[in-house]
Amino acid sequence: MQYSSELIQTMRHALETVMASVPAHQSVFGLKAAVAECILNAAAHGHTSYDGLVTVASDQVQTIISMLT
Repeated sequence: MQYSSELIQTMRHALETVMASVPAHQSVFGLKAAVAECILNAAAHGHTSYDGLVTVASDQVQTIISMLT
């Protein structure tokens, strides 16, 4: 799938925002990659706003951490 450079910047910004909200003791190996994948999937399903991407990814962080630990 092709994404515009603007959307890629939005996705990167959303990823950094979500990762900044994760406490250091919960930041497990692979978390950033899994959150990035979550954001990519959300974008592929039409969530292209910064707020929408942050919300979708933030809602999945605890589930992702549970799967990785």
